[in-house]
Amino acid sequence: MAEEEETAALTEKVIRTQRVFINLLDSYSSGNIGKFLSNCVVGASLEEITEEEEEEDENKSAMLEASSTKVKEGTFQIVGTLSKPDSPRPDFAVETYSAISREDLLMRLLECDVIIYNITESSQQMEEAIWAVSALSEEVSHFEKRKLFILLSTVMTWARSKALDPEDSEVPFTEEDYRRRKSHPNFLDHINAEKMVLKFGKKARKFAAYVVAAGLQYGAEGGMLHTFFKMAWLGEIPALPVFGDGTNVIPTIHVLDLAGVIQNVIDHVPKPHYLVAVDESVHTLEDIVKQDCLDHLLVNLRMEALFVKENFNIRWAAQTGFVENINTILKEYKQSRGLMPIKICILGPPAVGKSSIAKELAKYYKLHHIQLKDVISEAIAKLEAIVAPNDVGEGEEEVEEEEEEENVEDAQELLDGIKESMEQNAEFVCALDASDEFLKERVINLPESIVAGTHYSQDRFLRALSNYRDINIDDETVFNYFDELEIHPIHIDVGKLEDAQNRLAIKQLIKEIGEPRNYGLTDEEKAEEERKAAEERLAREAAEEAEREHQEAVEMAEKIARWEEWNKRLEEVKREERELLEAQSIPLRNYLMTYVMPTLIQGLNECCNVRPEDPVDFLVGMQWHNLGLLQPPPPGFK
Repeated sequence: MAEEEETAALTEKVIRTQRVFINLLDSYSSGNIGKFLSNCVVGASLEEITEEEEEEDENKSAMLEASSTKVKEGTFQIVGTLSKPDSPRPDFAVETYSAISREDLLMRLLECDVIIYNITESSQQMEEAIWAVSALSEEVSHFEKRKLFILLSTVMTWARSKALDPEDSEVPFTEEDYRRRKSHPNFLDHINAEKMVLKFGKKARKFAAYVVAAGLQYGAEGGMLHTFFKMAWLGEIPALPVFGDGTNVIPTIHVLDLAGVIQNVIDHVPKPHYLVAVDESVHTLEDIVKQDCLDHLLVNLRMEALFVKENFNIRWAAQTGFVENINTILKEYKQSRGLMPIKICILGPPAVGKSSIAKELAKYYKLHHIQLKDVISEAIAKLEAIVAPNDVGEGEEEVEEEEEEENVEDAQELLDGIKESMEQNAEFVCALDASDEFLKERVINLPESIVAGTHYSQDRFLRALSNYRDINIDDETVFNYFDELEIHPIHIDVGKLEDAQNRLAIKQLIKEIGEPRNYGLTDEEKAEEERKAAEERLAREAAEEAEREHQEAVEMAEKIARWEEWNKRLEEVKREERELLEAQSIPLRNYLMTYVMPTLIQGLNECCNVRPEDPVDFLVGMQWHNLGLLQPPPPGFK
């Protein structure tokens, strides 16, 4: 009996361990789904969720941070492909593959119990997904146990569907209407992939194929709404753009809720093979934007995931949708992208350069520049609006509750205190330091156009400076307050820097504060920046190479020109030498022809007749004999 129980336990343990393949694990959607499943126990969604579990799971974003290089017992084992060979392997994955052949990939797929192909982020994956389901279908006879194939598609395959009730456009589509769906023109390949998967899934009992049509995904680091989050965070535009009139209804789902749907499909193996994964919200584009795929943002669909709600056990992260859960979503977004807001308080005496330095720091760190004067003016205006008597029109009932009276009294007290404080002290602290002489000199040298109408007039400035010094002698100062909070101010003596524009002070503050911890780039943006940098580098190198070749060509042309000029001059010198030699040789030739050649010819004839033993000596003797009788040779003759 004990052996049977042990065998059953081992069998159960084997059954409850499943290997799941997911394509493109280094992408937003697949990565979050893989991380979610790696922390889910196989079969957990088959059990009802208790109220206590729902309360514990309220902050679903914590699961985003849960990842381990160790495979947890009983959880799904995640393997998959990467879009780039140099992408690091996600911590939650036990194996990853990149740039492998179809034969090798098929072997990896056959090792898995569940194969998930996500085509919502890369249209290039559709062909591979169709190949995968086809190849697996041909291997069904070799399956030891049933395998699941899940195609993660998009509701854009429903985008042009005709309303179920022409007279009531608010009737939502459900999974049962999937045969009536009409795709957006840009998503025809997606709907064809859906049909192929459903077709192969009906051929064999050991091979179940599902299609999950997901709404626009959000959550974690942003998804398709990343562009809007980035624009809102940077605050460089007055309002987020709304395409069209903004009244179109967009089906949405949190990426972790989508992962929960997939978990339930794996555990339940439901009878319907086409499922819709959307939350319960009915939000328009304007609703979403107020709080890159333009096609998704222009879709107008009312959908209801009826089967999912009635049959699956999902620990929803955002069941009511994007707008109602915006605070949680923003928290997830900031945590996932490491967005750490910087708060900088500039303190110091009047005319030390607080406003100019704060303005430059706000620009550098992309922060809101809050000016004390504006804050005080706004607060006073609000308080005055509260304490001002309300005009009640004729026939209107005037209702004054005790709570409102207390608010008015509190507002009046705060308003009186602020006004009294303003009368006593027209300048408030903000950062830095400098000597009184330096500050006075700086104010004296300010142009009249800047001083006019400000607190930099002589009397007001000296009074404000004196008040500042008096206040900061006491123990209870703003500096002491920060010191007690273990926030130690950065002290900079502006006077010692001798920099009228405060550039050195700004540089020192930036060095102390550090680089902006603001908005990180997406992988796509990083790749685009790297691509542009590479193009610029190649263009620069090409320009440098062209310039170098041009310089070499110019130098070679100059060298050739100099060589030709030198050769030309050399030929001219040689010609002049030849002409000079020829001119100098004319008298000698005339002498030789007149006096030497006849005698030489005669001597040769005599030599032929006499045939002496040494013809040369004979000729020489004869020649000199004759020369002695002839006229002397010309000058220079030897």
